[in-house]
Amino acid sequence: MNAVTWDQRERIIALLAEASADPSVRCVVVTATGRGFCAGADLRGAPSAGDRIAGDVSRMIRLGAQRFIGAVLDCEKPVIAAVNGTAAGIGAHLAFACDLVLAADSARFVEVFVRRGLVPDGGGAYLLPRLIGPQRAKELMFFGDAVPAAEALGMGLVNRVVPAEELSKTAREWADRLAQGPTRALTLTKQLVNASLDVDRTVAFAAEATAQEINMTTRDAQEGVASFVERREARYEGR
Repeated sequence: MNAVTWDQRERIIALLAEASADPSVRCVVVTATGRGFCAGADLRGAPSAGDRIAGDVSRMIRLGAQRFIGAVLDCEKPVIAAVNGTAAGIGAHLAFACDLVLAADSARFVEVFVRRGLVPDGGGAYLLPRLIGPQRAKELMFFGDAVPAAEALGMGLVNRVVPAEELSKTAREWADRLAQGPTRALTLTKQLVNASLDVDRTVAFAAEATAQEINMTTRDAQEGVASFVERREARYEGR
């Protein structure tokens, strides 16, 4: 069920960092093989706890689950989640952190933490209220019930639900569209939207103006304006 091991987590964080730095990468798709998207963290592979002292668990969460989800939120390319099956715990938060979420009709999402007597980590209490509001977020986190894909769509947790056999094709189509877009403008847009709920209007407007200032120095912005004036389709390079 693709529970995330410590090594896998570090590998995914590294791949997202590489995608941010590589101008030839225009979009990222996070998906899985088999019948599950991600069953959560694989605790069996965790280092031995030994004699814990106050602060150890907090540090582990900051450097582990939170850093993992932060890598998705901070990736400088659009990130699509193609959820092929059950996404539970940190697996659900991995999907919710992505910019766009496609779900197979067989997928489901589970805030499994309460079933283990745990507080949601990996950014869950940050992400869910922003996606569906605090009341619905509490319902999911308090009860830990599985949310089918169709219900997740109605809540606003996912962008679209497709038949399982069409998930890969649809994800590829979305990725191709994003990969042909003005990558730096998409990056700046992602950053503005992600920050918008944490700042007041003055700060948000200032950030918007700065982002547009930066964006206007890119080749793609110049190409976009030129294509409009010349009445032709824009050809973006991601630069």
